[in-house]
Amino acid sequence: MFSISVIICSHNPREDYLRRVLDALRAQTLSAKDWELLLVDNASKESLAERFDLSWHPNVRHIHEEKTGLTHARVRGIAESKGNLLVFVDDDNVLRADYLENALKVSANYPFLGALSGSCLPEFEVEPPMELHPFLAGLLIEKLSESFWAKLPAAGQALPAGAGMVVCRTVAAYYREQVLHDPLRQALGRSGNKLSAGEDSDMALCGFALGLGAGRFPELELTHLISARRLTLEYLEGIHEGFGYSGTLIHFIYDPKGQFSPPMWGVPPSVFKSLLLWLVMWVKGKNHVERRIRLALERGCRKALRDWQSLAHR
Repeated sequence: MFSISVIICSHNPREDYLRRVLDALRAQTLSAKDWELLLVDNASKESLAERFDLSWHPNVRHIHEEKTGLTHARVRGIAESKGNLLVFVDDDNVLRADYLENALKVSANYPFLGALSGSCLPEFEVEPPMELHPFLAGLLIEKLSESFWAKLPAAGQALPAGAGMVVCRTVAAYYREQVLHDPLRQALGRSGNKLSAGEDSDMALCGFALGLGAGRFPELELTHLISARRLTLEYLEGIHEGFGYSGTLIHFIYDPKGQFSPPMWGVPPSVFKSLLLWLVMWVKGKNHVERRIRLALERGCRKALRDWQSLAHR
């Protein structure tokens, strides 16, 4: 057993970004003998084991997961890991040098929390267009000035983000078992060109079922490398459609007997509703960016409702 298992799940990564991620791990203040490194190659076109030499780490393994999708890759990483704490690092997350050391300290100080994350600082490849600035939070950008934690399922600000998320083994193992038997959970997370999300929230929320809370702490800090292709309206539309999709599925997963209450007007998602929403925003003078983002959210809700109707009754 190790103190920490660092799990990187990657599908066709950008080489310069992943090298920076690995360099930051190599520079960690926590001795490499105390943690293991797992690089999960999620069906990349070129083998990551052949492209990236990780021999500098004494406890490293290359793992190949053929089933495409971030959820499948993370579940495989959980199964292969041996650490008491699992740290999920995306292939564009550059951890601060003391990240792993601080993860151990925070976990020890808050043993009643099952999932943690922290600040996510942006490094943009190009300057984002001004019209997109109000929606860049969708890229999970935030610098924390104080800590948040909660032991209630409605965690709010305390709910961790997936980038650099620290999860205790008990929660990760419970989450894995839930995913293996639930097609709704398997539909969460990114897969191919689908910019869905939610698998990180699902994992954190699993802790509440075990009596454990969640939190976010400023000493857990990383830099998110954001490429130019992500700084377009089309990409942000895809991100927000994924938020609408995953948020709706999370609702059904955790409240299966409850009545679905979408945020807008309390009626189920529909094409008619989307058209009406567009008209209302146009009358209120909302700019084209906000209209497209809001419609993308609604489109994601509609797709999730359709998938729930088929997946939940398999």
